[in-house]
Amino acid sequence: MATSRGSCLVVISSAVEGVSAASFMQACTLINQTFAIQLASPGGRQAEYVNQDDSNRRWFNEFRSKASSTPIGLETVDVNRYSAMLIPACPGAIHDLAGNKDLSQILVHFIKEKKPICAIGQGVAGLCPARREDGKSWYLEDFCLTSPSLFEVGHLPEFLTMPIILEDFIKDHGGKYTATEPDGVHVVIDRFLITGQNTQSTVTAVQNLILMCSQKQSRPGSLSRYPSQQP
Repeated sequence: MATSRGSCLVVISSAVEGVSAASFMQACTLINQTFAIQLASPGGRQAEYVNQDDSNRRWFNEFRSKASSTPIGLETVDVNRYSAMLIPACPGAIHDLAGNKDLSQILVHFIKEKKPICAIGQGVAGLCPARREDGKSWYLEDFCLTSPSLFEVGHLPEFLTMPIILEDFIKDHGGKYTATEPDGVHVVIDRFLITGQNTQSTVTAVQNLILMCSQKQSRPGSLSRYPSQQP
């Protein structure tokens, strides 16, 4: 197994809508093989890991017993310590990450330094605060991204009260949006940014994050541009 290539900042929601248990477990299991992981959430509050089942409940019981399961506050993050950022699928992200000012400052650093960023499913809402100095234009306005499609969120009971529809946000702010069929695996890579459409895309997205970081370490400065990829 590869040796550690640094630390990965894993940003999670602490809203009541929570973090997808399946996406979080898959992402952390993969990323932990290469990186030291640091969780961060608004105010350092614990997350609710939703939709646990028999296949991951034991994993979460063991995970919660570790000191590393306690997140730090986004306001305390030292951005220089991390070589990558990961935002797993978080239904709560549209509520507490999409407008978070502390996360905005973290994102701006990662974008300017071209550090790899991976966001999955509703966790893509964590990219929304990446605003330029004018407070209006979006740093990712010319990027190609994916997120849960309108078809995927349209059937949710909370659809009518959702503060952000990510497909609309991306299009309205100048991003190039793509998606595949509902619940299908779909990952888009554009430069240093990786986005996954849904929870089902977690493994593919995180594998690409690990690969991107490995390539960046072996060939510094060679990752200034990534072509978009859609499986």
